[in-house]
Amino acid sequence: MPTVIVDDLHIVYRVHGAGSGKGSATAALSRIVQRRNSPSVREVHAVRGVSFVAYRGEAIGLIGSNGSGKSTMLKAIAGLLPAERGKVYTDGQPSLLGVNAALMNDLTGERNVILGGLAMGMSYPEVREKYQDIVDFSGINEKGDFISLPMRTYSSGMAARLRFSIAAAKRHDVLMIDEALATGDRSFQKRSEARIRELRKEAGTVFLVSHNNKSIRDTCERVLWLEKGELLMDGPTEEVLRAYEEHTGK
Repeated sequence: MPTVIVDDLHIVYRVHGAGSGKGSATAALSRIVQRRNSPSVREVHAVRGVSFVAYRGEAIGLIGSNGSGKSTMLKAIAGLLPAERGKVYTDGQPSLLGVNAALMNDLTGERNVILGGLAMGMSYPEVREKYQDIVDFSGINEKGDFISLPMRTYSSGMAARLRFSIAAAKRHDVLMIDEALATGDRSFQKRSEARIRELRKEAGTVFLVSHNNKSIRDTCERVLWLEKGELLMDGPTEEVLRAYEEHTGK
């Protein structure tokens, strides 16, 4: 059964005041008050006519060089970016897990686990039931009682591990992971890969954006290769990665 259908998708960013030297907040406010247009608008065509269908039970890797449109694609599937042209259809609620997703730094890790679970639609009893498993999975308490400390005391890797652990505690119709497996030691990466395989067995669909080809190989059976916003290749993992590695020389 299809879970995501992307049909001739185009995503365009518009940067107002780019290259004009008049892009400050003060200048922008002045233009708004005086009802003047921005002196220049730069358009960035981040995704160009991409089409594919994802099916329930698949784990799909997204690869490509920096700026190729991978993260933009995930945001469009999650409904966070409007399409310039084309359509995105999803069965169920997509959940986007990104390393740069905001956490509430002034709250403890414990409070963030509870609020994060509630925000994903879990009931309070469900969150409490899974709380210890989430903490243990993240491994942030292995060197001390960090879960009781404010998130601002965490390293970026610790915060990313906790974020992944919260998101992975719930079964998702469509789970999208943006570089989450790049953080943490090999032990945590193995736990993450095993959890993704469990999510697939629970009839979900997983998208993984990563520059770590080994994580893609260990986790995904299908890969989409994007460059300059265009879909260059869509196929079995080894076939696409081999072509990509030949292209990049890696």
